Amino acid sequence: MSNDPVSITVQVTQALEKIGVLYFIGGSLASTFYGMIRTTQDSDIIADLHEDHISSLASELQNDFYLDTEMMLEAVQHQSCFNIIHRETMFKVDIFIPSPRPFILLQFARARREMLSSTQELAAFVASAEDTLLAKLEWYRLGGEVSDRQWRDVLGVLKIQAGSLDLAYLYKTAQEINVLDLLEQALKEV
Repeated sequence: MSNDPVSITVQVTQALEKIGVLYFIGGSLASTFYGMIRTTQDSDIIADLHEDHISSLASELQNDFYLDTEMMLEAVQHQSCFNIIHRETMFKVDIFIPSPRPFILLQFARARREMLSSTQELAAFVASAEDTLLAKLEWYRLGGEVSDRQWRDVLGVLKIQAGSLDLAYLYKTAQEINVLDLLEQALKEV
């Protein structure tokens, strides 16, 4: 397996699948998949990880990744995040343990297994284009609406996926997660 961000991320998702953990790829890797290509310093995986998964996951990844089982356990207990770092490349994979709020449950239900590489057989579950867009809008809002990178990701997904997005779902869910104004602003910009 090569050492590009996609193959490193898929190495982690394969470990999660092997131990039976539901997950999906989100963040900049997902927005790049659906939108404009950009470099990224890390990848984001949202995982339904529990305490009893920690030792198995650590065992699967410890040869190729720097990881801290105490940090992993603490993230699971507090529904926060932890990161692991690929030893050879120093590429970081952030793993988020979400609280079970309605939008997260929708994202898990709507995630699809996608082929992530045209040159290698690399497949993993990725948040839907709509959910990637909505999550980016949420992060943009939480970050004080100042991140040009987040906003460019939103616009990139809207431009590339124009005509194929489920607008009814976007409007309904944007209203529920309090980002409808941002969605409307982004739609006007594209």
